[in-house]
Amino acid sequence: MASKANGSERRLNKVKRQKVKVTRRNRLDADVRAKQILRGAISFFAEHGFSGQTRELTNKLGVSKGLLYRYFPSKKILIDKVYEEVFLRRWNPKWESILSDRSHSLVDRLKLFYLDYSKMLREYEWVRIYLYAGLARASINQRYVKLVVERIYRRIIDEFRNEFGYPSVEKIKPTEPELEMIWNLHGSIFYIGVRKWVYYVDVPLDIDGAIERMVDGLYVNAKDVMRGALSR
Repeated sequence: MASKANGSERRLNKVKRQKVKVTRRNRLDADVRAKQILRGAISFFAEHGFSGQTRELTNKLGVSKGLLYRYFPSKKILIDKVYEEVFLRRWNPKWESILSDRSHSLVDRLKLFYLDYSKMLREYEWVRIYLYAGLARASINQRYVKLVVERIYRRIIDEFRNEFGYPSVEKIKPTEPELEMIWNLHGSIFYIGVRKWVYYVDVPLDIDGAIERMVDGLYVNAKDVMRGALSR
């Protein structure tokens, strides 16, 4: 009797182990499938924008609507995941530390930051999804602008104020001329990506050199901009 009981227990444990393996494999397969769909959606949106029908997306991905909705129950949820993948995952937390490290000159910090940050702004998917999201009035642009203004623009303005002896942004919030100064630089860098991936025309052969010259110009002009903005 004891032998039969032990045999039954072993078979039961074996079945349990098999179920655990199947569950883990299914979960892994589901994660892989979701990533494949997300990857395909990113490529689709970069090429066609956000205004297309779900049917066009599923045809492009080679999946059914039912399968798409199993992983992404709505288009909004899918766009949110695209934002996380294309924008947030590319965000480097070290950028803020680089800009704030006053053991190095401000010009050197700005160049180090912009040479790395600009790589993202010149990527095919980043450029086209950012533009298409704006045209479709998707929330991607607003969320990203809020992120970059709070964590980059304000920080750069604060470092310029420290450089030239003006009150911090905590004491006096960034003025419109100061913000426009930073917007202009970011717009110029982003436009390199637009030229390459939207207009398909020539871009500078030495992009890094061009960006370093932009930063030099920003530094030269910043003191006058702040003097005009903060002396009012």
